[in-house]
Amino acid sequence: MSAHCQVTGRRPGFGHAVSHSHRRTRRRWDPNIQRKTYYLPSEGRRITLRLSTKGIKIIDRDGIESVVARLRREGHKL
Repeated sequence: MSAHCQVTGRRPGFGHAVSHSHRRTRRRWDPNIQRKTYYLPSEGRRITLRLSTKGIKIIDRDGIESVVARLRREGHKL
């Protein structure tokens, strides 16, 4: 569960790496996961989230307070 975004839920994708000779081996495509710390003014504390870059853009667009409220409605413990 290491490559998992807490906001968007993005997880690794799986498939084959195909070489020049067309030999296939299994591989995975990990999302671009970043560890990011945000300050919650309503609680007066900081929280650290594991986010994909798309999740960071969602927080920039909607605001950390609304994203945290949505995560708590869905049952995530922060």
